[in-house]
Amino acid sequence: MIQYKPIINHLHYNGYSITVLRLDLIHTEISGNKWFKLKYNLEQAKLEKKDSILTFGGAFSNHIVATAAACKLANLKSIGIIRGESTSTNNPTLAAARKHGMDLQFVSREEYRKKTAPEFIELLQQLFPNSYIIPEGGDNELGQKGCKEILTTETNNCDIIFCAYGTGTTFKGIAQSLLPFQSLYGINVLNFEATTTLPNTALINDYHFGSYAKHTAQLLEFKEWFESHFHIPLDYVYTAKLFFGVFDLIKHHKLDKTKEILIIHSGGLQGNQGYENRYNLKPIRQVNDAQG
Repeated sequence: MIQYKPIINHLHYNGYSITVLRLDLIHTEISGNKWFKLKYNLEQAKLEKKDSILTFGGAFSNHIVATAAACKLANLKSIGIIRGESTSTNNPTLAAARKHGMDLQFVSREEYRKKTAPEFIELLQQLFPNSYIIPEGGDNELGQKGCKEILTTETNNCDIIFCAYGTGTTFKGIAQSLLPFQSLYGINVLNFEATTTLPNTALINDYHFGSYAKHTAQLLEFKEWFESHFHIPLDYVYTAKLFFGVFDLIKHHKLDKTKEILIIHSGGLQGNQGYENRYNLKPIRQVNDAQG
């Protein structure tokens, strides 16, 4: 797999100093937290002498592209169980997965809901007997194990850490590596009241903008403003909501200025083109990325 070398940006906003951990710069497609979620799963697949990885995702899934690309690098075949009809095969996400050799298997939304049911998993194991199965989004113990390695010596002086919250894999993994003085906050991108019982953690449910893969004009305006000011690209589904949430908390003086703030940029940028096509969005500015 790829060697992880953390890249950090330092931002200043409204009197606050903010550190951004740029996981999006790990790889163009095995991007952000996906790299960590896949790392130990792929190792385990090879230990078990499997020749392929089978996983799940929607037609615009970052996880699907990342898995396809990672499997190609690891000389493993890949199979994607895709939610929805095959009419969307030409979108940029699935086109990229195909380019990396992923075998796309389309199932109905009703059937896709069975993705964690034991009988459905057993059927897939019968159909693809030498495949190692990774849950949607890499949401298993090995995914969490990889995410425990996100925080490094370059970031362990930060007091307050923010990440986007979807399946919760990244959040749970980071929570296991917190130092005693650190607090972790997850910005929930889904429209439900997520809760946590993990020590030194909290979930914020106020910034989903209508639910997963939804947006408002306010979110689009923030994304454009942020990218033009700080030259860091965001994705629509996760990081735009994450950064909006943190900046809104700062704007309303809900964070302690004396605390060091870290925001984890979890990648997902490959999905922007498909999202823009889907919603007929026309970005005004091209972001010139800053890497230092």
